[in-house]
Amino acid sequence: MDQATRTAEPAPSGDDSPRSPGRGGRPRSTSRSDLERIGFQLFARQGFDETTVDDIAAAAGIGRRTFFRYFSSKNDLVWGDFEEHLAELRALLEAADRDASVMDALREAVVAFNRFDPAVVPWHRQRMELILSVPTLQADAAVRYTAWRTIVTDFVAERSGRAPDDLLPRLVGYTALAAAMTAYEHWLADDSQSLTLLIDSTFRRLAQGLIPDGPVPPGQESR
Repeated sequence: MDQATRTAEPAPSGDDSPRSPGRGGRPRSTSRSDLERIGFQLFARQGFDETTVDDIAAAAGIGRRTFFRYFSSKNDLVWGDFEEHLAELRALLEAADRDASVMDALREAVVAFNRFDPAVVPWHRQRMELILSVPTLQADAAVRYTAWRTIVTDFVAERSGRAPDDLLPRLVGYTALAAAMTAYEHWLADDSQSLTLLIDSTFRRLAQGLIPDGPVPPGQESR
């Protein structure tokens, strides 16, 4: 898979009907992407908190025990293959141009990490809307974003010749996460915006200083 074009998200399906058992009562073949698709369809129709694991399993034509072979919880389904994605981010940072500045290398890697095939952008938008808006997912978010931030902190520490627990790597780790989340919130609020351009913009602001000198030119307030 080309790491510059993310295609890991299952493509949305126009068929939002529950999966029915096949001939002889046997369910169709099930995969993680099948369960994610069905789960997200139910979340959109019923709400995240109102949808249970049993609801998802029943719609997929499988038992509750089979669901847990794929996901440890309903929350886990929302996050998908997050650990795999983190490995991709680490690989992008490890492959970053050694001649580039730390912040340029970080910006380019995070932009590439968040570049998706157009076919899966609607699915990713639905995923992120849930993650950023459902209170019951926030505890999971804190843990997983800590893992994301640690990868960035380690990268900055290695490139700058500092220890990961030094002030500067920690500061960049936290502010990089804030920059990415700010771009995502802006993107979810306005679907005419480009996610990668927003992330590029927020990371450039980090490198240049958050408050620009002088007034912001008209039309650039959201950049």
